Amino acid sequence: MLFTDLIPAANEGDNKPDAAARFLRLLDTALAEGRLVKLLLSKPSGEDKSVERLTVREVALRGERQLSFLWRHQTKDVTKNHPLKEGVTEIAGLLGTQFQNAHLHTPSEEVQLAFSRKGKPSLRVTKLAGDEAAAAVAHDKEKQRYLELGKPFWTELGVAHEVRGERALVPAMSRKWKQINKFIEIFGAALKASALAASPDVFVADFGSGKGYLTFAMHDWLTSQGKRAEVTGVELREDMVKLCNAAAAKHGMAGLRFDQSDVRHYTPARLDVMIALHACDIATDYAIHLGLRAKSAIIMCSPCCHKQVRPQMKMPPVLRPLLQHGIHLGQEAEMVTDSLRALLLEAEGYETQVFEFVALEHTSKNKMILAVKKQGAALAAAEKKKPEVLAQIAEIKRFYGISEQALESLLLADACAV
Repeated sequence: MLFTDLIPAANEGDNKPDAAARFLRLLDTALAEGRLVKLLLSKPSGEDKSVERLTVREVALRGERQLSFLWRHQTKDVTKNHPLKEGVTEIAGLLGTQFQNAHLHTPSEEVQLAFSRKGKPSLRVTKLAGDEAAAAVAHDKEKQRYLELGKPFWTELGVAHEVRGERALVPAMSRKWKQINKFIEIFGAALKASALAASPDVFVADFGSGKGYLTFAMHDWLTSQGKRAEVTGVELREDMVKLCNAAAAKHGMAGLRFDQSDVRHYTPARLDVMIALHACDIATDYAIHLGLRAKSAIIMCSPCCHKQVRPQMKMPPVLRPLLQHGIHLGQEAEMVTDSLRALLLEAEGYETQVFEFVALEHTSKNKMILAVKKQGAALAAAEKKKPEVLAQIAEIKRFYGISEQALESLLLADACAV
């Protein structure tokens, strides 16, 4: 039985269902076939004048299919989840009453339902060509949220708050929420490409975890993917450690804990994923080195304060007109430092990327180094290429007159100790 079988058509006894009923049938079919990309209800007409629109997507919660309703208000977002049957019934009640327009998106078509001023519904179905369909899905993916704001720990951390008995995003945290979701998107792709994709459990350490936003997010997302997550936040500030441990205990988040320490003194028994965001200067090098020594499958760093290399850099004659400006020299030092780190990771058998984490308007510290350990033939090829990569590193150092780089020194010390 279809969910919309429970919803009477507006024109009982008519052989041809009206536009609203046909729209619900198409929604039902999209759900039955697993083809719902999103449903957008707009042009609000209800009593609550703060409502701007409603976005509906399918999510999996504890192994069950549900519809996630994201109510967008002028100053807040409110998320509610409904079982499929209840969700479709809720949508049916909103059409033509609280919202006058509805857009149903699937990979192959867009369906628009519109109500006139007299309340008469009209339906338009647009079939998408292959390229248009792919572009539509890709565009929607950019706006996807990977985490559920309705989880109570987000209120504990100050990301969400209660408004009229409902959990909503704190307006001042909207940028942070975007960053957290973007991080999980990047991590999810890396996990899929790594050896951890088939692992039933994942051990993570988040160095410099602060208030624990990413640490909680990692644990929550991994658990939602069916993984046994052992996630540790490592932080120097005792008050932050106590706050986060209390929140984790309060909400029964087994496998999530916070330790007071730093990357130079912390030695985990197992480390599959090493995270260090905004580790200052050579602390990033120590973090990467820890990940390498632990043979981590994934290393994620967002470097900060590139102080070691800049004083060593000698301006090659051809670059003097460019680097005579302090700001340019600083940017060049940052680029050289992170390029050397990426090459050293490549030499150790990692597929490495350096890219913008989030747009500049969200944070000034926006670069990320992502490294995923290669496997099989790709790892063997990387080992053969290692002398060539080390030669590239030596040439870069010679060109800029650099005598020492922290990560390289740590790796050389390891080699000498063997």
